[in-house]
Parts: sequence; C-alpha cells; structure tokens
Amino acid sequence: MAHTRRSRLTIKRRLVRNVAVAMLLVLVVTSGFVFWRVKYGLDRQVSRDLRAYDDVVTQDVKSSEEVPSLTPGQWYQVVDENGDVVAGSASAPVAHLLTPAMEREARQKGVTHAARGSIWHPDSYAFQLKATRWERPEGQAVIVAAISRRPRDETLRELLLQLALADLAVLIAASYVGYRTARGALDPVERYRAAAAGAGDRPGTRLPVDPERRDELSRLGVTLNDLIERLERANEREHQFLADAAHELRTPLALISGEVELALHQQRDAEYLREVVVAVAAETERMAGLANALLDLEELESGVQASVTSTDLGPVLRATADRYRAVLEREGRVVVVEASHVEADVSEPWIDAALGNLVSNAVRYGAGTVTLSVRAEDDAVLLAVDDEGDGFPDDLHARAFDRFTRADASRTTRGSGLGLPLVMAIAQAHGGTARIERLADPARTRVLLLLPRR
Repeated sequence: MAHTRRSRLTIKRRLVRNVAVAMLLVLVVTSGFVFWRVKYGLDRQVSRDLRAYDDVVTQDVKSSEEVPSLTPGQWYQVVDENGDVVAGSASAPVAHLLTPAMEREARQKGVTHAARGSIWHPDSYAFQLKATRWERPEGQAVIVAAISRRPRDETLRELLLQLALADLAVLIAASYVGYRTARGALDPVERYRAAAAGAGDRPGTRLPVDPERRDELSRLGVTLNDLIERLERANEREHQFLADAAHELRTPLALISGEVELALHQQRDAEYLREVVVAVAAETERMAGLANALLDLEELESGVQASVTSTDLGPVLRATADRYRAVLEREGRVVVVEASHVEADVSEPWIDAALGNLVSNAVRYGAGTVTLSVRAEDDAVLLAVDDEGDGFPDDLHARAFDRFTRADASRTTRGSGLGLPLVMAIAQAHGGTARIERLADPARTRVLLLLPRR
C-alpha cells in the first residue's frame, strides 16, 4: 500500500521531497551542533562565575563577614540543621534556593551542584547553584551560592529562533533549487515521452534533442532517436519484404494454380500431365529460389555483420567458375579466371554467393567470354565479373542494385530481380560496396565488388 502511494508521486516531486528531507537532516544536525557548542560555552562561563562567587561567599560566611550582594543575579543563603534559612540575600528569587532533595544531597555528599528553572519558560526564575556542607560548633549548616541563568537562557532562546528561521529559509531555498533542477533535468524526459507517444502514428518523428546540451539526457535522446530510426528501418524492411514476397510469388502461384486447374477439369493424357508436373516443379523451384533470395537479402540488410576469416580469393573464384563452366560450354562460351594470390578477411560462403549471382547474370543476360578476376589495391580488394554482352542500359545504372529491377530486354528471361541487390548487401556487410563499371569497350560489361582487405 505504501509503495502504491509512493508511486503516485511524480519523479520531480519525489526528488524535491528527498532533497528536502536530506537537507532537513543536514540542517537539524548542523543546528544541533551549533546550539550545543554555544550552550557548552555559556555553561562553562556560568560555572566559572558560580565557582568564583561561591569562593567569595564561603570565605565571607565562614569568617563571619558580611557577604557583598551588590551584583544583580547573585544570591546566597545559609541553611541551618533544621532547614531554616538563617542568613542570605534579601533579593533571592525564592524563599529557599535549595529544594529538600538538594539539601539532603549536600549534607550527605558535602557538595552538590544543581540548576533550577527552565529555558523554555522565560518568565520563571532560572539559576545555577552550588551547595557546600559547613560543619560549625552550633551544628551542621549548608552554604548556598547561586547565580542567575537568565542571560544564558535568553541567548540560547534567541539562538534557537535564529537557527529555526535560517533553517526554514535554507530548506525553502534548497527545495526550490531542487525543484528547478529536477524540472530542468526531467522536462526533456517528458518531451521525449510525448514525442515517442506519437512516433507510432507519425513515421519520421524524432525526439526533440537540444543540440546545445551535452548531458546524459541528451545522449539518451540521441540513442533513442537512433533506436527509433533502426526500428523504422526494420519496419520498412518488413513491409517491403512482405510486399516483395506477395508481388513476386503471385505470378508463379497463379501459373501453378492455372496449370493444375486445367489438368483437373479436362481429360488429359500422361504426356500432358507430365508437362504440367514439370512446369509446376519449375515454378516451385523458382519460388523456393525467390524465397531464399528474399530471406538472404533481409538478413543482410538487417545490419548483420559478416563473420569473416582470412581467405585466399583465387580458389573461391575458380570454384565459382567451375560450377558454371559446363553451362557456358553448352552455349559455346568459356569462363576465364584471372587470379593471383590475394588474401582478404571475408565470409567465404557470402562471397561465393555474390560471385555466383554475378556469373549467373552473365550466363542469362550476357554473351561471349565470362571473366572472373581479383586484384589488390592498397587496403582494398577488387573482385570483378566481366562478359561480352550488350551491357546495362544507361537508365539502369542508377537503379540496377534496387530490388526487382530488370532491363526490359531481360523481362522475357526468368529471373527474380534480386541478384544485384543481394550482391550489394553482401558487399556492404563486409564494409564495402558494389558498382557497375563503364568500360571503354562498349561491348563489355563489368560488375565490381570493392571490399576492405582487413
């Protein structure tokens, strides 16, 4: 229940409350120490004055001399064995300076010190006394010397009042400063909350971070803005993935559905059914390839960093060329590898996939000899795939690496339009990039992967 009540307070109010409580404790301790030090000093002064006055009184009484009583606030009395006052100051504040208990203690111990009156009652008498037992021939007596505590008590009461006023002023000032500090620190949090609340309804919304501030909250705002941006990109990728999948899978699914529907509604011979099954298998394989390409592309574009090892790229290029050599030879074409010993920190499976996509494009859309090459330049590695086809149209250069981009001439050829985007994503996962290079020979096409060596 207590936790529920505390949770209803805002953070600003809790901070102000905690600052006020902490400051109150500090003020109470400090004021208590100041009061104690002043009281200690005043009590010592009263004790010294009482001791000096008691020496005079005791000496004069025992020598039967008259005790001077001209100093205001100083009194004495002599109490006989019957408890009666037989001598003393006429201006004493009470008839008996000693209470019966004080008198008994003085007679038993020989000397007693005591105080009468209260600091909290300014109208009442208040004095400090010393009672000394006196053995005389007439019988035992008690000599009492007392001095007023009024100056001391008035000083302490004034000190308490001043300390209380000062503590109250300091407490109010500290609470105000605490409130202003908490407000200045937490107002950005409230602005962040309000902005974040509308971020879901208004894409592109960012937290209002003050560029002039360099404190923890500003850094938090920058971090949260980066997080919001990453979430928006992830959301966009998810929507794009679903849209791309729906768009690209619609055609093969429609073809499969049409082929199967025709086969079911009419009497067909075995050869026709075989052709339907082959067509369905081809479209199914295409859908599987498309789904795998989309998943690979989504994984790479989500910011995954490739797991790299030091790899000799020559064997990777030769392995890729060997996979496509038979296909090219059936078309009367050849594949050539130009590779020296070049090592780089790469993910071999991903580089193999990128080269495979480029060679596959060269097989489908290119012509003549396909050349795979690698060379090192300073801290970079350049992987290239060339062919002798017609090249990329001018209007395709700027968007060749966008998803599902294909030249008009290639639309009659089966392809997903995801090969080059996947190549770019693989290059970027390695901290590099990919580009189409314009060659002096217009009859040649080259796609480059530029990767850091380390």
